[in-house]
Amino acid sequence: MDLHGFLKALARRWPTVVACLVLASGAALAATFLVTPVYEARTQLFVATRSGEDSAQLNQGQSFSQARVQSYAAIVTTRQVTGPVVKELRLRTTPEELASRITAAAPLNTVLIDIAVRDTTPKRAALIANAVAERFSAVVERLETPRQNPGPVPPGKVLTGGGAATSPVSLGVTQEAVPPARPVSPRPLLNLSAGVVAGLLLGAGVVALRENLDTTLKTSEALSEFIALPGLGTIPYDKNAPRQPLVSTDGHSKRAEAFRKLRTNLQFSQVDDPPRIIVVTSSVPGEGKTNTSVNLALSLAEAGISTCLVDGDLRRPCVAAAFGLVQDAGLTTVLIGQARIEDVMQQSGRLAVLAAGAVPPNPTELLASARMKEVLHELADTYEVVIVDTAPLLPVADTVGLASLTQGALLVVRAAKTSRDQVRTAAASLERVGVRILGTVFSMAPAPKGDLYGTYGRYSELPAPRASAFPEKAGITSGTRGTGRK
Repeated sequence: MDLHGFLKALARRWPTVVACLVLASGAALAATFLVTPVYEARTQLFVATRSGEDSAQLNQGQSFSQARVQSYAAIVTTRQVTGPVVKELRLRTTPEELASRITAAAPLNTVLIDIAVRDTTPKRAALIANAVAERFSAVVERLETPRQNPGPVPPGKVLTGGGAATSPVSLGVTQEAVPPARPVSPRPLLNLSAGVVAGLLLGAGVVALRENLDTTLKTSEALSEFIALPGLGTIPYDKNAPRQPLVSTDGHSKRAEAFRKLRTNLQFSQVDDPPRIIVVTSSVPGEGKTNTSVNLALSLAEAGISTCLVDGDLRRPCVAAAFGLVQDAGLTTVLIGQARIEDVMQQSGRLAVLAAGAVPPNPTELLASARMKEVLHELADTYEVVIVDTAPLLPVADTVGLASLTQGALLVVRAAKTSRDQVRTAAASLERVGVRILGTVFSMAPAPKGDLYGTYGRYSELPAPRASAFPEKAGITSGTRGTGRK
């Protein structure tokens, strides 16, 4: 899947992206408000050396302090520092746990040590930071104090000035810790931003995964690329189709125009050998084969072609219900010899309709019988085109036997519903018995944005011409309108 295809997938599955975005952002906000705030108090120490006022000694002391200060920073979290602090402040924690909340850093080429302490209350964080700084200073000075070992006193010498040894370094606080005003964790804006980014990445990942796992056909172009069959028509999705399956023969809706295009493409696709008996089928139920059958037949009848529609789905017949006709008498009545074709043929405007009749216990045998072949030939002798609505190909074997008796088949494929394997298997089953597949019909496709057909041919939107503007067409008056067709 290239970038363009991925962007189209994101646009098509935008609810998934929005759901992931809302979920991740909600989780980030929930974590922000549920997590206990953490405050950080900071203090700073300055490391100095005790030396004379000589500049050489001062330089040596500065170099000495810089060389040692990195080691001093590592002592801050030792038990020598944290243990006494826990006892002094009577903290309900262990020295090791307190050490995990303390960080110390010595900026490069300086004699400064920064100490930060985190706690759930700002006041306690400042108290701990100051106590750690005080205790740390004492530990460092004690460690740097040399041990005195005067050794034996020579005869005649008397020790004088018994001064105690002192540490060569001293640590002073340059900045005492104060209770922080705001917590350092959680950070609402940062968490929300992270949630938004995580949601977008999660949504993109889910869309990519679904696209890779989804084997359905989304566009008519994808169907044509997948299977080497001509695409004769694309029927847009209409939410009112279940309640109003029949399109208006004189309407200009997108569905009506789509079926007219299907009719025209079907007529021009087989100019040298036009089929007279056409079976309309699909891979699985729910792909719109019956809707395609009835409206294609209506469109053919509208064009002045003598057309007969046969309900060949003897398991779930729907043609009679779509036209509001009688269901009990029809094809099965003729096949078992209880009536002639003309006795059960019903009329719906210009279209002749042969209903399914009573549902038989053996539809597969009836549809593949020699009598069925005779009935189809009788209908072809009477009508120019015979459209047969049949059962789906994959669930039952009815259509395979019936299709072999016809002169061509239309395979209906539902957009974003029928999988590639289903289309491949259905086409192979028809080709296996020698059925000529005339083409595919891509049904329930997403309606194109905007008005695909514009205002061409809509009478109410055409202004009435003025007689004075066209003197050469004096016969046209304001009360006369064109047909809207070229």
